[in-house]
Amino acid sequence: MKGTSLFRLFFAICLAIATTSAWAGVRNGNGEEILLQGFHWNSSRNPVPWYSVLAQQAATIGNDGFTLIWMPPPWTDSSQWNTPTAAGGGEGYFWNSFDKNSRYGSDQQLKQTVLALNNAGVKVVFDVVPNHMSDKAVYSMFPRGTNEWRQDCMQCDEGDAFMDGAADLNTANPAVFEAFKNEFINLRENYGAQGLRFDFVRGYAPETVDRWMNAFSNQQFCVGENWKAPNEYPQDDWRHNASWQDVLKDWSDRSHCTVFDFALKERMQNGSLAEWRHGLNGNPDPAWRAISVTFVDNHDTGYSPGAYGGQHHWALPDPLINMAYAYILSSPGTPTVYWPHMYDWQRDRLIRQLIRLRKSAGIRADSPIRFNTAYSGLVATTSGARGTLVIALKSDLQQLPQGLGTPALSWDNGDIRIWSNPVELATVAVNVHCDNANPQPGERVLAAGSSLEFGAWDPQHALALTLANGRWNATVNLPAQQHIEWKCIVRGQVPGAVYWQTGANNSFISGAVNDAVGRF
Repeated sequence: MKGTSLFRLFFAICLAIATTSAWAGVRNGNGEEILLQGFHWNSSRNPVPWYSVLAQQAATIGNDGFTLIWMPPPWTDSSQWNTPTAAGGGEGYFWNSFDKNSRYGSDQQLKQTVLALNNAGVKVVFDVVPNHMSDKAVYSMFPRGTNEWRQDCMQCDEGDAFMDGAADLNTANPAVFEAFKNEFINLRENYGAQGLRFDFVRGYAPETVDRWMNAFSNQQFCVGENWKAPNEYPQDDWRHNASWQDVLKDWSDRSHCTVFDFALKERMQNGSLAEWRHGLNGNPDPAWRAISVTFVDNHDTGYSPGAYGGQHHWALPDPLINMAYAYILSSPGTPTVYWPHMYDWQRDRLIRQLIRLRKSAGIRADSPIRFNTAYSGLVATTSGARGTLVIALKSDLQQLPQGLGTPALSWDNGDIRIWSNPVELATVAVNVHCDNANPQPGERVLAAGSSLEFGAWDPQHALALTLANGRWNATVNLPAQQHIEWKCIVRGQVPGAVYWQTGANNSFISGAVNDAVGRF
């Protein structure tokens, strides 16, 4: 009997270790997910109940290649508000009960919709709002005066207040925590939830999210909305002077969930095309790329069909929207498509083609990506499990080297071009040197050669070298086992003023050498 007890204890410990190791990384599904936001700001006011719309569209959603759908908050919301420029209420973000009869449809319609989506191969991710709820409903779930609300115990609350804090729940309170934990399990067991989208995560600790996911399911998808610029944190908070990426990574590290890539969104809003590479999904570390959930717009940031055009707090300018989808659907991260862009505003043909290219190449959330800044616009190469995508947005990259063919996709008069190529081996670093160069003032030393990284023999896009210790150098990352031919050049300000290294081309095979040397 004693031996049996020890065995059971040993088995329990091993099971706990195995369970822990299974979710120690980020909960990003299978790593090849494509997420559809299945609603917009005015969906709760749609003439036809929104759940019915989703049920009717379920087969199309699955056939279009989406593996996840982000559903609206499922709880009853009877709020209503109006301003001169916006209207709201009933969206689920000012909810008053876990009852599933909402303005999106009935409890039964919700279950039927989930079943239809599941049958179409689409997993359901519910939007959940644990930070706040309506404080006006007389049948409030959480009584006042028991430290279950922020205003009853402000020092107990885990994060930022929602609005003035009157409707802010204290998620650190055991009763509040347990109520949500049980509801999340209910969504999984009785409403088919296979993931959770956490609203307003500024308001509660990421460790609390991790604990909820432990109970919900460590193998399922989760994503947090951490929309707060670094400089909006208090001066004495380390995040005040951090980057968007660092703030997002910190939240993900502590919650073990993915996070919406507001670092990329900010660069899309405020930066040049070339600066889109500074999103979380473009980070050199695959662990950072794996946590990124990329998006163009959502129910908060973008326009919506219906009254006032929705909220559109931070909408991407229309001329950039197609290029933004081309980028997120051909690069790392878990891409999110906004419902109106797909099914209301006729961008569906482009998005379908992009999804097919992504799936065919086997692009994953953590896939390698490298950028070529020698070209105008944005040029990036993403290496998938089954192929490689080269994307050029508003770029003077006209064709790929070595006769790799015409673009698999060309859109908006060539502003969007994507080539689909065979799978590449992992990249290796090669140090490139040009000796005996003697540039005059205003001239540059470069290496021009046969691969895209060397400019495909175009001097205007060749690999730039810098002078260090009397030698012109650059380090370039190339797919292994590529045969590269190249030469040193000196280029002036005038496009045609190029001085080439004489003699035969230099050549090497990437991975076989660490250094490649050319001489004038």
